[in-house]
Amino acid sequence: MQRLFDVIFAGLALVVLAPLLIPVVIILRGTGEGEIFFRQERIGKGGAPFGLLKFATMLKDSPNMGTGTVTVTNDPRVLPFGRFLRKTKINELPQLINILKGDMSLIGPRPQTRRCFEAFPPEAQAEIVKVRPGLSGVGSIVFRGEEEMYEGTDDPDRLYDEVIMPYKGELELWYVRHGNLLHYFLLIALTAWVVAFPGSQLFWRLFRELPEPPAELAGKV
Repeated sequence: MQRLFDVIFAGLALVVLAPLLIPVVIILRGTGEGEIFFRQERIGKGGAPFGLLKFATMLKDSPNMGTGTVTVTNDPRVLPFGRFLRKTKINELPQLINILKGDMSLIGPRPQTRRCFEAFPPEAQAEIVKVRPGLSGVGSIVFRGEEEMYEGTDDPDRLYDEVIMPYKGELELWYVRHGNLLHYFLLIALTAWVVAFPGSQLFWRLFRELPEPPAELAGKV
């Protein structure tokens, strides 16, 4: 049933959002480095890699510059128009194509690069690959402001590997074990809600049974 809803909702979204997506494509072609899409290998269902699509928001060689796969606040690798796309999450919309292809679902664990996936606890890795990764989900909502979490730290890689990813793995593991159609529809609605109201705590009031965040993330999620 979830796959059926994925296809229906993703197809409708592409049609409805076409008046927004077409201008974005034109602007990207005429600004920055002229790139429209960013394609990156991510880990999908069964551990198989697939090419995740996003609108290009950063310099092409960004993974080999600065903080690598970790993006921090005011990251100099992010292009001017890219900042707007990232803030509004419009840069994620090309993944609707990944959903239609069957690589992803609307809701599920967020797909990771190999390096980031291996930062998950082993138990989480084993369970996460049992389902399709999602455009949004529990981990995506909790870490919607992840770039701001690196403010004040001198070692973003340590924070990412030792604090953020282990906790994110716990959240994704919870979803794999407890996910159902009710959570599917609820998380779709909550995704739209937190995009419109980023500071809202409604998510935490509805999902009180989630694993508690570590002390180092207190007040940040």
